[in-house]
Amino acid sequence: MIGSFDATVSILYVLVILAIGLYTGLRHRSANKKNAASSYFLAGKSLKWPMIGLALFATNISCVHLVSLAQSGFDTGLLNGTFEWMASFTLILLALFFVPFYIKSGVSTLPDFLEKRYNRASRDWLAFISILSAIIIHISFSLLAGGIVLQTLFGVNMYTSVIIIAVITTIYTVVGGLKAVVVTESIQTVVLLSGAVIMSVVAYQKMGGWDDMVHVLQQKNELNKLSMMRPHGDASGLPWYAVLLGYPVLGIWYWCADQTIVQRVLGAKDENHARVGPLFCGFIKILPVFIFVMPGLFAYALYQTGHLDVGSLKTVDAAGKEVVNSKGIYTLMILQLIPKGLAGVLVAALLSGLMSQISGALNSISTLASYDIYKRYKPGASDDKLVRAGKIAAGISFIVSLLLLPLLNNYESIFNGLNDIIAHIAPPITCVFLLGVFWKKASAISAQLTLYIGSAAGVLIFIYSKTLPHSVIGQVPFMMMAFYLFVFCVLLQVSLSFIYKVQHTAESDVLYWRSPLESLNSPGWAGVGNYKFLSLLLIVIMAALFWLFR
Repeated sequence: MIGSFDATVSILYVLVILAIGLYTGLRHRSANKKNAASSYFLAGKSLKWPMIGLALFATNISCVHLVSLAQSGFDTGLLNGTFEWMASFTLILLALFFVPFYIKSGVSTLPDFLEKRYNRASRDWLAFISILSAIIIHISFSLLAGGIVLQTLFGVNMYTSVIIIAVITTIYTVVGGLKAVVVTESIQTVVLLSGAVIMSVVAYQKMGGWDDMVHVLQQKNELNKLSMMRPHGDASGLPWYAVLLGYPVLGIWYWCADQTIVQRVLGAKDENHARVGPLFCGFIKILPVFIFVMPGLFAYALYQTGHLDVGSLKTVDAAGKEVVNSKGIYTLMILQLIPKGLAGVLVAALLSGLMSQISGALNSISTLASYDIYKRYKPGASDDKLVRAGKIAAGISFIVSLLLLPLLNNYESIFNGLNDIIAHIAPPITCVFLLGVFWKKASAISAQLTLYIGSAAGVLIFIYSKTLPHSVIGQVPFMMMAFYLFVFCVLLQVSLSFIYKVQHTAESDVLYWRSPLESLNSPGWAGVGNYKFLSLLLIVIMAALFWLFR
C-alpha cells in the first residue's frame, strides 16, 4: 500500500478535478442559457483544436491503457503498441474524409448522421449499439482496471473504490456537460502523461538503460519482444497481416464512428479545428509505446534480473504450473520502483485515466439517449427535458456498467478482452460508414439490413467461440475474425444495394464523396497548421517508426 502522503496527494487531486469540472460546466451553461442542450452536449460548438486533440487522447487513454499496456509489455513486449500507432492512420481518415460530412450535416450524434445518409432504422440501431458499447468498452473495462489498481494501492475493496471514484466523476459529468468533460480531460491528459513519463524514466534508470534490457532479452531468447511486426504462426495470434487487415476494421469504428470519441469533434468551432484536432491527437498517439508499453517490457527485464519482486502476482494455473498474473504489474511497479512522494502523482495519473474515460462515455451516452431516443418520442421536448433525460440515462448506464464487472474480470488480459469484444461489434458499423461516405450506390435498406445481420453474426460467433474455444472458429485470432466479419458485411451491403436501389434525398445526396480527392478541396489554414501538411507529416513519421520497430 502507498504511504499517507501519496494517498493525500491522490485524494486532493480527485477533489480539485471535481471542483474544476463543476465550476467550468455550470459557468459555461449559465452563459449559454438560450441554447441549453447544445451547450450541455456539444459545449456550444466552441472547442478549438488543442482541446479537441487532448480530449480525444484522454477519452481513448484510460486507466485500462496504463494497466493493460504495461501488462502487454510484460507479457508480449512491444507487440500491442501496434494498436497505438495504427490509430494515427485512422485519425488521418477521420480528419480527411469523415469530419467534413459530420460538420457539414450539422449533426449532434453519429446515429443522426446515419439517418441523414441512410434512414431512421439505421440511426436507431447505431444509437442502441453505441450506448451498449460505451457501457461495456469505455466504462466497465475502465472500472475493472481502476479497481484492480486501487485495491492494491489503498487496500480498499475493488467495488467500493471504483464506485467512489465513478460517483465523483458522474457528478461533474452530469452537472457540467461536455464543456466540463473536455476541460477536465485536458488537465487529466497532462497529469496522465506526466505520470507515465515518470514511470518510464524510473524503470529505464532502474534497468540501467536500453542496452542492458536488450542483453537480458538476448539471454532469455526473448528478442522477439522488441518486434511489432510478428511472423505467421506467432504465439500471440497477431502476425503482421492480422494487424494490417484487422486493425482498420476496429480503428475506423473506434476513431471515426464511435460517439464517445467523435463527440469531441462534433463540438468543434469550425471545420479546420475539427480536422486539426484529430491530427494533433495522432501525433500524441506516438507516445504510448514509449511511456505505456515499454515500462512493462522493462518490468519483465527487471523481474528476470531479480530487481522486481512479482511474488505477490504468482498463482498456479489449472495444470499446476506457477504463472505470473500480470494484470497487477503496473501497480507493483508503483509500489516497488517509484520513490515516496512521486507515487501520489502516479496514482493521480491512473485516476485521471479512469475519470476521463468514464466522464467522456457518460456524456456521450446522455447525448445519444436525449437526441436519438427521447427526442424521437418527444419531438417537441424542451432543452431542459432533453438535458434531464440525458442525466437519467447516464445514471442508469453507470449502474449497468458496475454489474458487468465480475463477467469482464474473467479475461486474463484486459487489453485483449477489450479488443476481442470490439472485434465482434465493429465490422458492420465500419462497413456502413465506409460505404456510405465513399460509395454513392450504398442504399438505406442495405445499410439497415447489414447492421442487423452483421451485428447478429458478430454476437453469435462471439458466443460460439467462447463456448467452444477449441473449434475451428474458436481458434481464429480476434483481429482476423474482425476482418472476416467486415468482408462478409461489405459483400452483404454491396449485394443488397443492387437489390434495393438507392433513392437519395436532397440531404443524403451531399453526404458522400464523388471522388476521394474531393475531400482535399478545402484549402485549410495556411502554413504548418494546414491539415494536408500535418497529415502527410504524420504518415511519414509513423511509416519510419514502424520500419524502425518492425
